[in-house]
Amino acid sequence: MHLIAAIILAASLATAPAPATAPAPAKAPASAAAAESDPRWEFYTADRTYYRSPWYRRAHRIMIPYGCTRAPYYDPDPRCAKNRGFHHGIDIAMPCGTRLRSDRWGWVVSNDALGPAYGVNPIRLRNKKHRFDIVIGHTRKVFVKPGDRIRPGTLLGRASDSAAPDGCHLHFEKRALGGGLASATKPRKTLRLRPKA
Repeated sequence: MHLIAAIILAASLATAPAPATAPAPAKAPASAAAAESDPRWEFYTADRTYYRSPWYRRAHRIMIPYGCTRAPYYDPDPRCAKNRGFHHGIDIAMPCGTRLRSDRWGWVVSNDALGPAYGVNPIRLRNKKHRFDIVIGHTRKVFVKPGDRIRPGTLLGRASDSAAPDGCHLHFEKRALGGGLASATKPRKTLRLRPKA
């Protein structure tokens, strides 16, 4: 009896279909930063940190910091060694269309004095209480106009590459109230950059 059971068991195993192999694990998706990178981006800083800010969504890297830079877009400046130029703001690499929001109360003022280097429709914000202006360059679509009152969270526009040969990014500048380019100061504190956790 045991011999017959063993023969039946062996026969059933021989004719049973092979167990299905587990499907190969799916590839992990590429990181969001890699998926959204722009081949035109050039990073003129050793800082590889991704920063968050209330002015934009997600975390992004600095392309060109404030101050003397080896980036080729600026004329030599006497403040800088090695015949380097001076960058009056911070450029943050981000995908085209990234929403830009205000982190301050203030007013939208005319951008007429900014010039073509900032793109076709840059944004200039004024904070009279703290006596400074903020310039946001290279915007694609702008949702505010001169005379508009803004508050934290106001949608200002979308990042673009307008007049920017190095791809889509946010150019963020802090100037004296009504001041020109020479009045620009370090904007990092106003931008409230914090490393991605």
